[in-house]
Amino acid sequence: MTAPSAPAPSAARDQSPGLKKTLTTPLLYFFILGDVLGAGVYVLVGQVAAKSGGAVWLPLVLALVLSLLTAASYAELATKYPRAGGASHYATLAYGPFAGFLAGFCMLAAGIVSVAALARGFAGEYLTAFVTLPVVLVAAVFLCALALLNARGISESTRANVAATVIEVGGLLLVVGLGVMLFLRGDGDPGRLVRFGTADSGAVAGVLAGTVLAYYSFVGFETSVNVAEETRNPRRSYPRALFGALVTAGLVYALVGIVASAAVPTDTLAHSSGPLLEVVKEAGGVPPELFSAIALVAVANGALLTGIMSSRLAYGMARDGLLPRVLTRVLPGRGTPWASIAATTVLSFLLALTGDVETLASTLVLLLLVVFFLVNTAVLVLRRDRATHAHFRAWTALPVLGALSCVVLATQVEAEVWARGLIVLAVGAALGAVAAGRRRRGVAGGGIKPG
Repeated sequence: MTAPSAPAPSAARDQSPGLKKTLTTPLLYFFILGDVLGAGVYVLVGQVAAKSGGAVWLPLVLALVLSLLTAASYAELATKYPRAGGASHYATLAYGPFAGFLAGFCMLAAGIVSVAALARGFAGEYLTAFVTLPVVLVAAVFLCALALLNARGISESTRANVAATVIEVGGLLLVVGLGVMLFLRGDGDPGRLVRFGTADSGAVAGVLAGTVLAYYSFVGFETSVNVAEETRNPRRSYPRALFGALVTAGLVYALVGIVASAAVPTDTLAHSSGPLLEVVKEAGGVPPELFSAIALVAVANGALLTGIMSSRLAYGMARDGLLPRVLTRVLPGRGTPWASIAATTVLSFLLALTGDVETLASTLVLLLLVVFFLVNTAVLVLRRDRATHAHFRAWTALPVLGALSCVVLATQVEAEVWARGLIVLAVGAALGAVAAGRRRRGVAGGGIKPG
């Protein structure tokens, strides 16, 4: 649906040259699909099974539905305000610079920590199947290579993502095929697919707890709004790529959940750090090294796409006056934000060295739920800001339900995670207050343009 309107304030005031438009609908589709189908799927099925029992497919389907609610809000805002900055920019327009900084800070913290965790993951057991190297060396080379590819251009980065995504999806489809073969030869137990909950939790509580974990598996679609400014005809391309990629990921996840649960006993899945490898072992005929290679591709691809998001988000926040202006510097000829790429890469490397990434990683879901709540409510607030161009418009019920889903999922987050998350939010709030104060003084003095 589209909505004719009056000029968006931010669009009228922002006269910066912007980023280079090179993304087509297929490239954007693979960008989103590759980010959603990340390394997590190779370990997530077992964790979901531990919570929800044999009916692994149900939490995955519920998580897809909840993700589509928030995705509708992102589709409206990304086509209405197609510029880097994403959730930070939308929250700034709706609620002011403080909320904008807080949303951006949560996204930026989540992205940087995620890349750091993936760098350490790349140096872990999957790599040791081939060679053993120091974690510091692997993390440094890995992050530098990703930064160089990111700086070379969004088009080159997303083309590399297309190849990596094909490999990731191929690996998952291989698991599905092996599971079907295993079932056809008379092995496995399809009855597990309708066993809800575990001995430690009831059916409803188990499925809901599994849905929280499964929801994390769909995280990644929100990063795509930060490349909307680099997309050709975002009004047409973005909704198609976003919803298409999410539905594709949901179907793949559901199939993987079905075959894994039917092929492998629930207890075995729940206690395995490589649940999909258990399917391969049950079926036989495929060397474990193959899955190690696929997992390395998945980790690298996830880190590349998250690094792209983090750098574009930092660029957009700096352009909104919420971060130092030096981060808006763009590489001549390439049109990529090299200063933001360098800054986010250095921070990810420092976090990768600390060894504390796992402690922060458990807060990512909570931080993103805060961001998603702000985005869903911002859609409703910004309906009063009518744009001159046509854009996607979500049914009003969708952002309302999206905001409510964030609240419901947040109630399922453990108390220890809340304690850590509140510390991160407190730091973001303090920095946001400082940034908002500086920005207001800059606007009053004519030094910063609002929006």
